[in-house]
Formats: sequence, structure tokens, C-alpha cells
Amino acid sequence: MSSVRPWRDIARRTSRQIMVGNVPVGGDAPISVQTMTNTPTEDVGATIDQIRRCEDAGADIIRVSCPTPESTAQFERITRAARVPIVADIHFHYKRALEAADKGAACLRINPGNIGSSERVAEVVRAAKANGCAIRIGVNAGSLERDLLEKYGEPCPDALVESALDHIKLLQDHDFHEFKVAVKASDVFLAVAAYMQLAETVDCPLHLGITEAGGLIGGTVKSAIGMGNLLWAGIGDTIRVSLSAEPEQEVKVGFEILKALGLRTRGVRIVSCPSCSRQGFDVIRTVEALERRLEHIKTPMSLSVLGCVVNGPGEARETDIGLTGGGAGKHMVYLSGVTDHHVQSEDMLEHIVSLVEAKAAEIEAGMSDAGRADTIAVAAE
Repeated sequence: MSSVRPWRDIARRTSRQIMVGNVPVGGDAPISVQTMTNTPTEDVGATIDQIRRCEDAGADIIRVSCPTPESTAQFERITRAARVPIVADIHFHYKRALEAADKGAACLRINPGNIGSSERVAEVVRAAKANGCAIRIGVNAGSLERDLLEKYGEPCPDALVESALDHIKLLQDHDFHEFKVAVKASDVFLAVAAYMQLAETVDCPLHLGITEAGGLIGGTVKSAIGMGNLLWAGIGDTIRVSLSAEPEQEVKVGFEILKALGLRTRGVRIVSCPSCSRQGFDVIRTVEALERRLEHIKTPMSLSVLGCVVNGPGEARETDIGLTGGGAGKHMVYLSGVTDHHVQSEDMLEHIVSLVEAKAAEIEAGMSDAGRADTIAVAAE
């Protein structure tokens, strides 16, 4: 169910596009969702297992830490196994950047000003160019250069932006332009102000994040407020939700933020009520079960789950499948916004899951048919 609603439109900031492996970042490309592994990189099996879970959750790009020679020694096994581009986070060690670039990194997370001499920067740029690597400049309020802290007295938007511009210049001086930039802070106000200022200054893609955001609930709220403000303003080409939680949770939260703003669609968007004494079934437990049971659905679609008839019919008219609680354990099911049939409480969960799976298959088949029709039309021409 959809309609044209201009008041929902977000005019995205114009940025030039770079490639991170096979993923376009910036320009008119979809906003990509990133996360980072937290396993010891030397433990290849554990790292690849975690990458798989993140890929299944929908991650577009995954970052892997490479702080030691032992970690980069295993890096090629990881990049070969991954189905998405892998970013090598090399901290302050320029040699790790050279090694990771040679072993399949799609991008290097590095601040050029922090790795030493201009000769070292030149070496990293040469390795990046030779291997088709992008670079992500990652300015962080918690690790600003000492001279900037002395100049400004504390982390502030001007300091973060000046740091970013200094790092950018080092790459541009070596004729390297395949970079994206982040100016992260754990303070929402500081991060948003810095990103807004930087967005007016440069045309490169911006990687958004509220760093060290916290645990699953608190970090989700902070990230949604900070990144949500920026994304609503059209700023941001790729995001990472930084949580003290499993990396696949970061991916799920990232997609939920983008879905709430209509910037990405993936999986089932559930509209549900907080429940009250009018509910005809246990809404909270039902939604929890549906979220678990429908995680495997990647097809964009909508499902409303409302406990009673107060708002249920209105919400159901706006979703692909709707469920509204009724009396005596008998509930109304809506298909494409129209009342269709009833279902009993004991059959409700399995029935809704089967309806969603069938609808997803129908949508996928329609998309495949459209693709075949396009192919036939092109061939006829």
C-alpha cells in the first residue's frame, strides 16, 4: 500500500559517488548500512561466522579491525569468504594499511594525519590506488589531535571539521579522491552540528554515526535522534549504529532508522499498538513472536497488528496485511487494506506468518516477471 505524499520527501544532499568494492556510496546510491566485527580477527572462523550473521541481517559493508601483523596475515581469507565489501580498520599503523590493501580490503579506515610522514601517506595512497581501495577518514571527538584541542579548548564542531579538512587535504595533495568522511561524537548535539557544518564545506560522501552510543536501547535512541536528524535533513550516504550489542543488532537498528524515514525498504515493517485493556489478544507477545518468525523475510512489505477496532481498521487500510482484535477470540484479517476473513486466536500466529510468506513470494514473483518482461522488451528492440 502506498501513495504519493510530497510532505514525506527528503531532498538528499548532493555528494559525489565513490565505490567501496561493488557498493556505490554517495550520489544517488541508496544509503548503505555498515557494522563492525568484534571477534579477534586472527580467529578467522569466528570472524567469518559473525560476518555471515551481519550479511543475513542486511549489512552492505562490514568493517574488520586489523591492529596487528597477525590480523592482516589472515585478512585475505576473510575478504575472500565475505559476500560484502570489507573495510580494514588499521588504527595508526600504516603498514597494516599496505598489507590489508594487498589482501582484498575494499576500503581502509585511516586518518592520514595520524600515521606519520608524508612519505607514509604517499605509500598508503599508492597501495589504495593499486588495489582499488577507497579510504574512510574517521574523525572522532574522543581522539582529536592535540593541537586542535589546545586551539579550541575542547572538542567542538569547528575542531572536528578542521581535523577532517586537514586529513582530506593530505589525500588530495596526493591526487586521491576516493574517500568518505565521518566526524563522530558520542554527544548528539556535537555530532549533528559537526556533520551539518562539514556537509556545507565538502562534496564527498559522509559516513554517519553517533559513536559510543551505548547499549541496545539507549544507543538506539541516541543514534535515532542524531542520525535521524541528519538523514531527515538529507545528510548522510552511509551509516553505522554504534551499540554495545552484537553487530547484527546494529544492522537491524540501522535499517529501522532508514525505514522510518522512507530511505530504505527491507523486510516486514510492523505497525503495532502499545496494547491496552481493549485488546482482543496479547499484542505484545504476538508482535514479539512475529518479529522473530518473520526475520527471514527480506521482501519489503507492511503488516499491522492492532489489538482492537479503535485504530485497527484505519491502520490496516495502509498496510499489505492487517490484523485487528475482536471479541470471543475471533479477529479480522485485512488483505491490501480490505476486510477479508476472520481467524481464531489459537490459529492466529501461524496464519499471519503464512500470509506474510505467501505475500512475499507473490511480490518476488511479480518482480521476477517484471525483470523478464524488461529483458524480452530489450531483446525485441
